[in-house]
Amino acid sequence: MTSRREFLKTFFAATGLCIAEQVLSSQSVLAALAKSKVRALRLDNINTGEHLSLRYSARGVWREDDLERINYFLRCHYTNEIKPISPNVINLLCRIKDRFGSSREVKIISGYRSRKYNEYLRCTGHCVAKESLHLQGLAVDFSIPGIRTRDISRAAKRLAAGGVGKYPDFVHIDTGRVRCW
Repeated sequence: MTSRREFLKTFFAATGLCIAEQVLSSQSVLAALAKSKVRALRLDNINTGEHLSLRYSARGVWREDDLERINYFLRCHYTNEIKPISPNVINLLCRIKDRFGSSREVKIISGYRSRKYNEYLRCTGHCVAKESLHLQGLAVDFSIPGIRTRDISRAAKRLAAGGVGKYPDFVHIDTGRVRCW
């Protein structure tokens, strides 16, 4: 026969376990909701005057039609050539932007760059790499109004997700090897 004390110990142990499981599952649900929180990406292309607003998941999952819109938006403004932009670059851009506020607008200076435009920039004295990752759709140059480039580049460097270049008016990010200049 079970004593009253043993019964109560078993009862409270089982009840405590159920409560702990409910708390853990509630925390898991809350964590999943926080991770799947929908955010806004607002882009302004300074070269074309175009604007693009998209909603995205903080998990970095993009709809195919949104990726097509991004590819068009980040096309080479010099030749109008379109090349797929790596979703990893866009996710990195979003992570950096979100550090300063999820509703911040991002000014795009350069996304995909055609060989013709890249050579033009090299010949006119701009410091661009001959085999720039912009040519592969793996880089973006941008600024965030109201945020110093120094602060943006620091945030990008902390993520250690690729290259980070700090310029007076913009920051370069790419998904190549981790390096900075």
